Amino acid sequence: MSDTSPLPPVRLASEPELARDALAAPLLSRAARLARWASPATRVDAGGALLPEQLPAAAGELGLSGDDAAASASEAWRMAVDTGLVEITDEEEGTVAAGAELRRLTGGSPHDVLTLWLTALDAVLADASVPDLDGLIDAMDEGGAVDLSALDWDPQAEAEFLDGVLANLYLLTVGESGPGAGPVPLPALAASMIVPSDMGEPTDDILEQVSDAMMRLDDQFRLLEPIGLVVHRPVDEALLEDAESGTDGGGPAASAPGSDDDVDVARYGMVRLTPLGLYGIRARLLEAGHDAPAVGDLADKGADALLDGTAVFPPPAAHAETEQWLA
Repeated sequence: MSDTSPLPPVRLASEPELARDALAAPLLSRAARLARWASPATRVDAGGALLPEQLPAAAGELGLSGDDAAASASEAWRMAVDTGLVEITDEEEGTVAAGAELRRLTGGSPHDVLTLWLTALDAVLADASVPDLDGLIDAMDEGGAVDLSALDWDPQAEAEFLDGVLANLYLLTVGESGPGAGPVPLPALAASMIVPSDMGEPTDDILEQVSDAMMRLDDQFRLLEPIGLVVHRPVDEALLEDAESGTDGGGPAASAPGSDDDVDVARYGMVRLTPLGLYGIRARLLEAGHDAPAVGDLADKGADALLDGTAVFPPPAAHAETEQWLA
């Protein structure tokens, strides 16, 4: 995506509405609860993680149970540390206290809440670009160091790929030809990053790459949903079982959407940006130097700026911008 071509304007929810969505995001909400729960008796290890013996109490505070309770509590605690909701007061003793960001989150302005949510989003996106735990363990040498070459993993390329996918999802959401607020099939998102625009019929190799990327995105969107960025329908587990058993006739690529008109595309995973997600991706696009206007940006500008700015807007967006300018 060129950083010089303006993107279609987006209609954002108000800051108070977005702040309420941010506070309701499961991961940030849990992180805040654990920050309030932390006491002088709470202990963390050298990396800031809760000690294993304290995870059951943390999970109980969050009302979590089952096999994944400890892992979910650990994830929420890590978010509390990453966002400054919790501060480590003594690294040697492993003691903690509520951080200054907790006061901003609970008593600050909507803008304060959204600023902290963007920090949380950055942390989750960084996690989503890391290989799965099994891959990390396989690539670990005897000394405990991870051999990145064994993973076939380029951190920068992986982060750029995910950023590109989210930018394309944003464009599909705000563009006139996209589905709007409707969900986008994961194969379509994967293909938007892999299939050359001038390619006619995709080759088997390209289809295999799309299938692999689709599965990677499925895992990543599972991580991004709890922060409130997206609403995600995962890939149907039955498809994975068919691919592993070979009953699909040749793996994921052979059964890719489009090869059978009767295939339910939703089984291959769907995703859409939430209103909070639109806000977050636009903020990241602006930070990266893209021209990503929002309806209302010209409300306090002069008439010349309004005419110039809306000249490239789609008619509905131009009408909405003019209404706000006249209000």
